Amino acid sequence: MKHFMVIRRPVVTEKGLAAKENARTLCLEVAPSATKTDIKAAVEKIFKVKVELVRTANFHGKERRRGKYAGFRPDWKKAFVKLKEGEKMVEYAAHV
Repeated sequence: MKHFMVIRRPVVTEKGLAAKENARTLCLEVAPSATKTDIKAAVEKIFKVKVELVRTANFHGKERRRGKYAGFRPDWKKAFVKLKEGEKMVEYAAHV
């Protein structure tokens, strides 16, 4: 997979920003078919940092209703990428 196809966007939430500041961990939405090695290679290539650990979580789409019509949000995958000690923390706005 191409590196920019693996990483879709950063997940900017209170919990994600706290992990970024306190635990040197990036929260990213990634392609559902991406493996941990794909994610590690993409982060190292795009942000030019060294990755220590990658954890992933799959989320199933919730049901959404508009009156009598029902549908589902798409399934998605989140990656928690921990950077090695001494690496500079990534600023999302600088790479978009």
